[in-house]
Amino acid sequence: MADKVVGILGGGQLGRMLAAAASLLNVKVIILDSGDNAPAKQILAPTDPGLAHVDGHFSDAEKIQELARKVDVLTMEIEHVNVESLKQIEGYSSLQIHPSPDTIHLIQDKYRQKEHLAAARLAIGPFQAVENTVESVQAAVDKLGLPLMLKSRTLAYDGRGNYAIRDASQIPEAIKSLGGRPLYAEKWMPFVKEIAVMVVRSATGEVASYPVVETVHKDNICHLVFAPLRSRDASLSERARKIAEDAVKTFTGAGVFGVEMFLLEDNQIYINEIAPRPHNSGHYTIEACETSQYENHLRAILSLPLGSTALKVPSSVMLNLIGHSSSMSEIEAIRDVALATPGTAVHLYGKAECRKGRKMGHITVVAESDAQLRARLRPLLLALPDGSKEEADRYAALPASPGAGFSDPNPLVGIIMGSDSDLPVMLAAARILDAFEVPYELSIVSAHRTPDRMVEYARSAATRGLKTIIAGAGGAAHLPGMVAAMTALPVIGVPVKGSTLDGVDSLHSIVQMPRGIPVATVAINNSTNAGLLAVRILSAGIPRLIGEMELYMKKMENEVLGKVETLQEVGWEKYQVKRT
Repeated sequence: MADKVVGILGGGQLGRMLAAAASLLNVKVIILDSGDNAPAKQILAPTDPGLAHVDGHFSDAEKIQELARKVDVLTMEIEHVNVESLKQIEGYSSLQIHPSPDTIHLIQDKYRQKEHLAAARLAIGPFQAVENTVESVQAAVDKLGLPLMLKSRTLAYDGRGNYAIRDASQIPEAIKSLGGRPLYAEKWMPFVKEIAVMVVRSATGEVASYPVVETVHKDNICHLVFAPLRSRDASLSERARKIAEDAVKTFTGAGVFGVEMFLLEDNQIYINEIAPRPHNSGHYTIEACETSQYENHLRAILSLPLGSTALKVPSSVMLNLIGHSSSMSEIEAIRDVALATPGTAVHLYGKAECRKGRKMGHITVVAESDAQLRARLRPLLLALPDGSKEEADRYAALPASPGAGFSDPNPLVGIIMGSDSDLPVMLAAARILDAFEVPYELSIVSAHRTPDRMVEYARSAATRGLKTIIAGAGGAAHLPGMVAAMTALPVIGVPVKGSTLDGVDSLHSIVQMPRGIPVATVAINNSTNAGLLAVRILSAGIPRLIGEMELYMKKMENEVLGKVETLQEVGWEKYQVKRT
């Protein structure tokens, strides 16, 4: 592997992060881009003259030939390259090119990409080719309806090359704004979220996907990426990953692919477009996953074993740093806020010039929970030049104050009960979670009166971010067991004393679950212990809770020792009078 030289067409931020990953593997890299100070070239300064970077544009046929003569494997950080030159090289050279020129040819023309995906019977919205005339676009409006997305077939990225037509009177302006390039039209997809999946494909066709993420765009540029996607639909992530993997399997060549998708209100998923390279929506993988998208891209094109795509943190977000003017001071101000915020990693791209709309860097934030993540994200959003409290509230809502409605927007623990009559007992668990600053939600979920709600709650609990459930139940104590049968999360049952049998019936019902359906159980009415057990369960993944639990136990010990000391000082008769 160390003897193989990788050539990268393009030396921007994606090439920079790819080069950084290569340096950790001792992989030699040569960059083709204009100038000596391109972001990717700053990472690697070859001492061997034979490995010197190539100065020129990544679509220049002669420069591509020059690079090809110096490397063993050729890849790219941008799809807008000279495909004909790549095909010529592929025809006479043993050089490996990943992804293949055929794949680049299909993907770099978005209309051709849509045709390919449609032929493979993959989920995409209606589309059609149009001419650069009002009549042709009007015909697309008549067929596909309004709003309509008019798009450039080539050289479009970060929202450039797209125009949303909401009224037919906008057609002339839309055609003019797209600069005379070849066009096509897409039916507007009424999505509720934009989601994405990074997929890595090996040279032998092995495919692996990263977690599904939610992407948030501002001014048509990726703004935030939340990982993993949270949803009440337990099957959503699995379906999205399969769609993305199936799409990538239709292409040839190795490497990482970014699959952007639309999520509709009815939870249908449609592919928007595919990038044959590392992608903005995968930046978070550097800090949040066991193997970054950049390392896996190298592994794939060098025929090395693919790395694990699993998350190694519970929650993560990526914030793009976009230029708002020619001044770098705005970017540096956000950087300084990030450096003072726990769990953050700052990536600046080394671009010589800052300008409005240009990607200058990104910040990744990791956290032990969604609640902690959004608390850390909030000051970053407020520090943006165009940041606002409204935006911070939308994407980084403040955690709920203890007891305030019992519904944190990003809970780790669910406290549920069959009836509001159980509330006085279950409040003790909530108070424990308040004391340990564990976000939770509290709600009524009846196994008998609202069975559909119980099923939906249990099956969506994990994908919404919950880590454990405390379920209180009285006379007909089926709730803990039924929930445990429908979720892989740990469930703690709290027998609630009823009007008859003193809660013994509830206790017996909860503990007598069949093999394979475990439910932890505490004493009758003892939701305090349920809260403490939930904290101990969470401490397996949140180390701070172990220390806090030790302090709690020490406090209990000191309370008992204090009582012993008082008893010895005043005698048992006075002590008893004092207690009563």
